[in-house]
Amino acid sequence: MTEQQGDAADALKAPSDAMMQWWSQQWLQGVTPMARMQLAWMESLAEAMQFEAQCLHALAESGQRLSGCINSETPANPQDIQECYQQLMHHVTQTHMQRLEKVAELSEDFRNRIWEEL
Repeated sequence: MTEQQGDAADALKAPSDAMMQWWSQQWLQGVTPMARMQLAWMESLAEAMQFEAQCLHALAESGQRLSGCINSETPANPQDIQECYQQLMHHVTQTHMQRLEKVAELSEDFRNRIWEEL
């Protein structure tokens, strides 16, 4: 190959390398916002799962305490069982209300995260 042919091949190669670099940058810029949006969605999903786990934990604790009230060594009278049940239901109700508040906030947080990514 002559020197002139080698220079021509280098001249053709240089623009194609620049074009590939430009194209890869454009492609990555298109993917990055989607990846960030997916990350925001996954973070919101993880928070929602954490809230659900906390609620399930509170329900399990309440069930355990209720069985402790009923299965005590001394026979419990109906008033004691009712009082125990009322306290547990109050605790479960508060936990559920906190859960609903967090779910409402989660929707707003998710919208804010998506807006930040856009």
